[in-house]
Amino acid sequence: MAFSILNNIPALQAESALNTTQMHLNSTLQQLSTGQKINSGSDDPAGLSIANGLSANIAALNQSAQNANDGVGALQVADGALSQITNLLNTAISLATEASTGTVSSSQRTSLDAEYQQILQEINRIGTTTTYNGTSVFTANTTSIYLTDGSSAGSSTITASVGVMSTTQLQLNGTVLTGTDGTNAQSALTKIDAAISTIANDRGTIGASVNRLQDAASVINNQVQNLTAAENQIMATDIPTAVTNLSQQSILEQTGIAALAQANSQEQTVLKLLQ
Repeated sequence: MAFSILNNIPALQAESALNTTQMHLNSTLQQLSTGQKINSGSDDPAGLSIANGLSANIAALNQSAQNANDGVGALQVADGALSQITNLLNTAISLATEASTGTVSSSQRTSLDAEYQQILQEINRIGTTTTYNGTSVFTANTTSIYLTDGSSAGSSTITASVGVMSTTQLQLNGTVLTGTDGTNAQSALTKIDAAISTIANDRGTIGASVNRLQDAASVINNQVQNLTAAENQIMATDIPTAVTNLSQQSILEQTGIAALAQANSQEQTVLKLLQ
């Protein structure tokens, strides 16, 4: 057996093995402390790339779900306003019916018409001042709800239209309940009844759009759940495996330190040859 004091090969080997063990031990401790299996690009480059892509998809989908919910909110505001207009028109029906009968005097029709005109003004006010997030909900413009997972293939748009709401739109502008007989009131009554049907149809269209947006949000939430599970599989630390590795590497560290000490002590044998 040759002895040398220039290089202690066993000590170098023991030191290299100990450094490797400590590197793995530090990585395992980091995984346990962060809960993430991948803490840097060097841990798993391919896995990190996939996980980052999934994270971007999840972020886009979460915002898309919010977009859909915002669309539902705007449509529900419009539906609530139309419900109030329906109540006003039901009152107008009663007024016009009363003014249509021959037992009502002209002055009484004038009083009934004064209340009726206030109803028409309120309908116009609701149509112009009802807003959602600072934007009028009753507009001729079509509202586009953008949904995406962050990719061009996973992008789509749902359109919803409420339309303008006014007495002109309902063909009630200029209607009156006044007159010496009930002719004007009867004409107004026919138009009010048609307006109620128009409002009912509009609410049905809005309801269908609300249902579609809610269904879309439900699908998106399911996508988020599945993608989050996939990301978790890539990124999350497998705790039982990490604990097992920690025990193994802790033992290897202790044996490595002992081996390094033993390798260094072998050089002391050379001194004995000089005694």
